[in-house]
Amino acid sequence: LDHLIPHLHVGSEQAEGPRSSLSRTAMMVLAVTLHNLPEGMVVGLAAALALAGEPDAMSGALALALGIGLQNIPEGAAVSLPLATGEGRKRAFGAGLASGLVEPLGALLALVLAGWVRAALPWLMSAAAGCMVCVTAQEMIPEAVEADEPAGVISVVLGFALMMALDVAL
Repeated sequence: LDHLIPHLHVGSEQAEGPRSSLSRTAMMVLAVTLHNLPEGMVVGLAAALALAGEPDAMSGALALALGIGLQNIPEGAAVSLPLATGEGRKRAFGAGLASGLVEPLGALLALVLAGWVRAALPWLMSAAAGCMVCVTAQEMIPEAVEADEPAGVISVVLGFALMMALDVAL
């Protein structure tokens, strides 16, 4: 999908991927929407493991859902706030809502399909976690370090610490 969907990197004026007339804001909304689908699928797979009676899966599913839910707050703001100034509040709210609604749809899809791939669920969860770590390492951390402000790096570290605390606590 990295090659099929036009996207921008921080500090770049030229989009990667195919030529497109999409605005920067539209590309950002599309990227967040696309990102939310596998996030929802991971929550659905975790719920499927919990429903299947896997040991400690309920606490893991709860920690995962809580962590993803917490990070969705600033993510929704990142979608809505740029639109609010140029497009109006209703359109900004609608875009934020639409990008977020993909997540429960992904969760339901994964939950429904999980019965067919029950034996592979732990492997699928591992693959999803690896994808999230890869995106974080490839995109988010370099962008956080490139900025002159330390807030990006501090946010990455605090987010990681929060998820580890949730994992241990739940």
